[in-house]
Amino acid sequence: MRRRDARRHDEQGSALVEFVWLAMLLLVPLVYLLLAVFDVQRASFGAAVASRAAGRAYALAATDDEGLRRAREAATVALDDQGVTQPVDLRVTCEPAPPCHRRGATIVVHLSSRVVLPLVPAALGGGAPSFAVRAEHRVPIGRYRDVGP
Repeated sequence: MRRRDARRHDEQGSALVEFVWLAMLLLVPLVYLLLAVFDVQRASFGAAVASRAAGRAYALAATDDEGLRRAREAATVALDDQGVTQPVDLRVTCEPAPPCHRRGATIVVHLSSRVVLPLVPAALGGGAPSFAVRAEHRVPIGRYRDVGP
């Protein structure tokens, strides 16, 4: 009987240690994956909102130069609201051709950025891993809109 009691005593509590290790091995990567997905989603939503705000600001400006300045400001504010701090490439084009502020034109705003994954160092000198985020928004100028002199 002493051997049975000795075996029970030696194995007492090992299930708790195994459970804790298993939980850590599964939960830590899952939490990291969720953080990464949330960062990419936040940047994607920020890019969509910023391109829309930039398009509206450009369309409401009196000239193309003023529109570009207002579009950059509007995109910066929208991205700051979402906590996006990465550099952004903002391009504004017109269809069929410039100038954009004329009847029947369509203003097209292209916004692109990269989202750096959280808590990942730059490995092997190649830079930190990142995802590309792009958004596009079109703003039509109406046929019957008074667009200036």
